[in-house]
Amino acid sequence: MVTLSTLFAIAVDGLAFGVFLSLLGVGITLVFGLGEVLNLSIGVFSVVAVLVASTFVSGSNLVVAVVAGIVLTAVLGLVVDRTLLDPVYRSVGEQRILLGIFTTLGLTVFLDGFLINGLDLSSVAGWLVIPAFPGSYRIPLNAPNVPFAGTVILGSSLVVIGVGALVLAVLFLFLDRTFIGKAARTVFQDEVGAQLVGVNPRRIRTLIFVLSVTVAGFAGLLWAMGHNIAVSDGFVYTTFALIVSIVGGVRNLVGAVVAGVLLGFVNQFASFFVGSYIASVILFSAAIVFLLAKPEAIS
Repeated sequence: MVTLSTLFAIAVDGLAFGVFLSLLGVGITLVFGLGEVLNLSIGVFSVVAVLVASTFVSGSNLVVAVVAGIVLTAVLGLVVDRTLLDPVYRSVGEQRILLGIFTTLGLTVFLDGFLINGLDLSSVAGWLVIPAFPGSYRIPLNAPNVPFAGTVILGSSLVVIGVGALVLAVLFLFLDRTFIGKAARTVFQDEVGAQLVGVNPRRIRTLIFVLSVTVAGFAGLLWAMGHNIAVSDGFVYTTFALIVSIVGGVRNLVGAVVAGVLLGFVNQFASFFVGSYIASVILFSAAIVFLLAKPEAIS
């Protein structure tokens, strides 16, 4: 018999997973809403942050490792934006959307292979050796579990909820209250008008892309504090982010947060009662039912 305390513990885990999904969904929604580029590599950036942090954490403290993961993920995002995405942003309309899909999907395939196999150029450069990451990785966090009415609430879930909610709040405040955030909204609403008042859309898109992958990296780091993450998980996270963004309305940040939380609950309760495989089917089914009921959400 399932007790109320057990259901509450599942709900907490579901909320934690929902916050994680919301961060990923917001990352996709930011870039697509501002520049009509569907970033199908968002999950890989989450994994990169975890791999960098797991490398640093063995020789330093947790804070240094997390900062290193976030900073290097942001740098990678900047490089990608100024190189691979430059021709994408020069295109327009459906061509931009399609080119963005193929570019970011190709980036995912490349980074997956690169991270799994590593790179050894020591015979050429004498020092350049990037290790392979074939296993799964976790960020050690000594967050105590909380006993509750005969069950246990995971401390890592509470950390994800608290810190993730804080990150989302800061992000929304940044977009709503700062000059750069208002400039981004101006570009989204009227790009020509933004240019007339001195806003450079390309620079704003660069900033937002770097911000989006940084948020995704932070999401990966939070989730890795309670779960093992492998390179192959990047594609799964991208899939989840797509579902969240589509259900939330693709251009609606608040909708992405709400959709992420709801789908997090659906996934965790379904996993408990019917298993993780059927839970994935239910998650996709829920997205399909939503889109059939409200097809305008993807417009």
